[in-house]
Amino acid sequence: MKKKIIGIDLGTTNACVAVLERTETVVIHNHEGGRTTPSMVSWNESGEVVVGAPSKRQMVTNPQRSIFGVKRLIGKRFDSPDIQNLAKTLPYSLVPSSRGDAWVQINDDKMSPEEVSSHILKKLKQIAEDYLGETIEEAIITVPAYFDELQRKATKDAGAIAGLEVRAILNEPTAAALAYGSHHGQDQRLAVFDLGGGTFDVSIVVIESGVFQVLATHGDTELGGDDFDRVLIELLCKEFEAEHQIQLQDDPVALQRLKEAAERAKIELSAAMSTDINLPFLAASQAGPVHLQRELSRTELEELCDPLIQSLAAPCEIALKAAGMTSFEIDQVLLVGGMSRMPAVQSRVVEIFGRQPSKGVNPDEIVALGAAVQSGIIGGELQEVVLLDVTPHSLGIRVAGDRMSVLLTANTSIPARASKTFSTTEDNQRFVTLEVYQGEDEDPANNRYLGRFTLGDLTPKPKGKTRVEVHFTMDVDGLLEVTATEKDGGKEATVTIDPAGGLTQSEIEALRH
Repeated sequence: MKKKIIGIDLGTTNACVAVLERTETVVIHNHEGGRTTPSMVSWNESGEVVVGAPSKRQMVTNPQRSIFGVKRLIGKRFDSPDIQNLAKTLPYSLVPSSRGDAWVQINDDKMSPEEVSSHILKKLKQIAEDYLGETIEEAIITVPAYFDELQRKATKDAGAIAGLEVRAILNEPTAAALAYGSHHGQDQRLAVFDLGGGTFDVSIVVIESGVFQVLATHGDTELGGDDFDRVLIELLCKEFEAEHQIQLQDDPVALQRLKEAAERAKIELSAAMSTDINLPFLAASQAGPVHLQRELSRTELEELCDPLIQSLAAPCEIALKAAGMTSFEIDQVLLVGGMSRMPAVQSRVVEIFGRQPSKGVNPDEIVALGAAVQSGIIGGELQEVVLLDVTPHSLGIRVAGDRMSVLLTANTSIPARASKTFSTTEDNQRFVTLEVYQGEDEDPANNRYLGRFTLGDLTPKPKGKTRVEVHFTMDVDGLLEVTATEKDGGKEATVTIDPAGGLTQSEIEALRH
């Protein structure tokens, strides 16, 4: 009997697992009866790992050992501005790894985001195994379309640590389009607007005769529901300090309670015009316990979040331009991600695309369902569906003059291969060392550094006479391989990029056991 490949949406706030049964995709309920599982991992006093809803229940009493939002850390440098800003509002500690990545600290132990994420994936794997009654070994895992090379590799590594062979890394908007299109047979042009807990993506997808072609994608991996929560938390902290001269940011328990209250208020204001924030015994002063009680209106929240809401337009406009389309040519707008439920966000979508978005999909589940559709394509159960995706970022190398020479441009259909020939810059040069970058700026310093590679044993010649042809190959998962050839000498080498961060293969193997 052929083993099942499960589809996993590894979200910032919640995760979801689905499977293809015959020709229908099914979301699998977790052990608590929910259709989604909180993306939270805790370590209790005895060191036991607690994942999902049980972890969320203890987050207030165990804030420094309860990790949420780890997706925003994965594949990121500790010294990056977004991580430094994020660290100010987290009740748990972030520390740099030996290679400079952002890791979490639990008691005296440092832990990679890949390892933390693997606990969530293990939980989803177990949920699927209990439902299907068989061992699960393979999965499709979704990522934000605007994730870069290092973030994609880190997600794949998390799957490996969890004991899963990751058959594909699938872009979340693409997954949503697959799930929607598999139930709506007509040809159409979609804009997938995906605003989740930690990231924002928009993709322009054309569906024609069972072929799903992504024309363009854009986004922001530092914009999501957590940022909407954060502006409210910062306001509450500022008001509390002004009234009571107490800084709540210094108290992990108070900070965690504020996060819960902010998230709950935001959700309630999607349906109501006002809500109450009540946090008794939030702090203590010389006069005794201090409480926080405040009414919050939808209008006030929308005004507070207006800069975030306004920033949603630019990625949509860039994606439309890259696809060679106007908003009037879009047949349907799909809303994906929990933050897309906010009325002000939906109003902004109408302003951007000039039409009401589709309300016929569940924004929390559609990505996992699309991953399950992709599992059917890979497994051969769905032979009438073809998927053509794109690379979200340009890829190139640093060259003389401190410029980035692009080999693969953003929104190139993948898999893809490109090459360029470069010449030596010194006499009798015996090796070349090239740095690989991902991004859209001509100045490589403003792009994401992926790593470096060296090709040695070159034939000594005057500068400019030795020519090296560099090949970039990007697979369907958006992962890069580099080969290089000395053109005149015929010497060829597959060069392994020494990555800017992440786990080594030996570290991944050690964590699996």
